[in-house]
Amino acid sequence: MRWMGWSLLLTLVSGEALAQACVVHSQAERLDVKVCQQNRNIPEKLFNDGFCQPTLAGQKVEVQYVDQCPAGAFGVCSNAQVANMPYRQDIDYYGVATDAAYLQPYCEAQSQGKWLKP
Repeated sequence: MRWMGWSLLLTLVSGEALAQACVVHSQAERLDVKVCQQNRNIPEKLFNDGFCQPTLAGQKVEVQYVDQCPAGAFGVCSNAQVANMPYRQDIDYYGVATDAAYLQPYCEAQSQGKWLKP
């Protein structure tokens, strides 16, 4: 009985350890964009080394790894599919809420995700 309790605890803890997200903040002269990508099924190394390391010419990019995306997003593209790949992620958008006018249609049509207002 005691073994089952430890087994359950380890399962819960290891499930928690799989939580993986990154906050990407990019800035340029008239640009300030902040998003958080929450991994759903992307291989961990690919997510860390690829998805969370964008190369954006002329922009200063800061990346912070977190267990889950922080509160305060104006919209979330939930279960977004990565183009031409079987991978999915949630993308939280921060900053200018009026950007939802073009982010929501892109989320639903291109990424086949569901737009959520937290």
